[in-house]
Amino acid sequence: MGIDEYLKSTPKLAQLCSQNGWIDNETLHYELMEQADNHAIVNVTFDEVVMEGSGCVAGRVSCYGKMRLVLNASGQIENSEFM
Repeated sequence: MGIDEYLKSTPKLAQLCSQNGWIDNETLHYELMEQADNHAIVNVTFDEVVMEGSGCVAGRVSCYGKMRLVLNASGQIENSEFM
């Protein structure tokens, strides 16, 4: 699984949401800052979609964070943590 696939499927990114909204995967982007044999450091940005009680979109909040992706011997992502 590549970085893009991992970020779009991991529930950990919800920790960056501040309004209890949901992540708009269309706006999910990352920048690879560092890569080594056993880890990669990425800056992640996305829009959090905030809903009203009626189910209408009330707004969007920009979210961002820095993650350390733990890689196994074959270069696949095993785990991640926020920095």
